[in-house]
Formats: sequence, structure tokens, C-alpha cells
Amino acid sequence: MKKSDLFFEAKELVWEVIDEKIKRQIVGFDDKIMMVNVLFEKGGIGALHSHTHSQVTHIAEGVFKVSIEGEAKILKKGDAFYIPANKVHGVVCLGKGMLVDVFSPVREDFLK
Repeated sequence: MKKSDLFFEAKELVWEVIDEKIKRQIVGFDDKIMMVNVLFEKGGIGALHSHTHSQVTHIAEGVFKVSIEGEAKILKKGDAFYIPANKVHGVVCLGKGMLVDVFSPVREDFLK
């Protein structure tokens, strides 16, 4: 498994466009862990989904409606949430914002 560099400067990281309101930036990874910045425009939707990875997400900017297993909560800058493996979750961005997702193990699907 390829590993990422040791240091990251924001100006050098590439943004991948997911849709017209969401883009992501892989910050660092190895086979055990991965960090990803996800930038949302207002109204951007991270559709309900699940995956085999554990996930912790920090809200770096903005306000989001976060749903995990049918329970929803409004969270803002500085807040965070944890998603156990295989639990259905999603977000709606209520104002331009950025999430910092940390996955374990690495999201190999993001590297393709």
C-alpha cells in the first residue's frame, strides 16, 4: 500500500470535485488511517450511506445537519461526530463549510 507524504501544505493539495457543491482533498494516509478535507457549498448533501470503515469527523467550518442511524443533530464549527463501521449516515450543509474526516482503515476507494 502506498503511503502519503509526511507534510502537507494546503496550496499544494489537489481538490477532487465530487459534485457541484462538494469537493474533497486527501490529506494523509497509510493502510490503517486516512484524513480527508471535504468542502461543502451551502445545500451540499453527503447522501445517506454506510461503509466498513470507522469514521470520526471534525467540523472545521460551517453548520451541518448530521444524521447517524436515523438520529439527526445540528452541529457547527468545533463540533465533531463518530460513526461506527456499517452505520448509515449523511450530512446536509446549512451554510458553506468544511468537514475533516478521519477513516480507519484507509478508504482505498478514494485512491482510485
